[in-house]
Amino acid sequence: MILYQNKKLLAIIPARGGSKGIPNKNIIQVVGKPLIKYSIDEALKSKYLDAIVVSTEDEAIKKVALECGAEVPFLRPIELAADTSRTIDALIYTLRKLEKEGRKYDYIVLLQPTQPLRKSWHIDEAIEKIVEVDADSLVSVSEVNEHPILMRTIDEKNRANNLLEIKSTVRRQDFSKIYKVNGSVYINKINENFNYDTSLNDNSLAYIMAREFDVDIDEIFDLEIFKLRLENNSPS
Repeated sequence: MILYQNKKLLAIIPARGGSKGIPNKNIIQVVGKPLIKYSIDEALKSKYLDAIVVSTEDEAIKKVALECGAEVPFLRPIELAADTSRTIDALIYTLRKLEKEGRKYDYIVLLQPTQPLRKSWHIDEAIEKIVEVDADSLVSVSEVNEHPILMRTIDEKNRANNLLEIKSTVRRQDFSKIYKVNGSVYINKINENFNYDTSLNDNSLAYIMAREFDVDIDEIFDLEIFKLRLENNSPS
């Protein structure tokens, strides 16, 4: 690890134990290792991260995270690990606890374990980008496959209404590029703007990732897609 422009960076990997779609999702075995290990491994390869902390309320996740090389200096309260709990609350709880131990950082880097195709160089490029321009926040995005120009809302009269105020007679090759927040990397400067009102998905600076690195593990189907990517030599 080296300091990037003298900035200290804390990575937090949030992993609660109460997942419903896939029981024990964060530590389920996928092609020979727990899901969370994919994110921990890449974080450990980062050139710039000073600490990698897993935030969890679950003893089993803590055990796996420690075995994978991350820190779990404390468990988060149960009330911060419910279905309705917000990620920002868990992040600030972790940050404040570490500050009480004298550990202070310039940026917080959120790495969700459900985005396991993210690589260490994505993390480092994103860090370089936000520090270089001195932005308050960054979010990773990927170009969408299904363009919103073809998306519709259905009203009470069963009429299809354009989501965008653009006629869909435009040729597909002429569609403007549209990106979605992919959940892989969030970075926030630790200052007065990082607080309980922070909406992480609304972070301002965009870090663009190729679509082949975008997989979000939410259902069993997503796990199967991830396995196929791994077995077919996913990009590195």
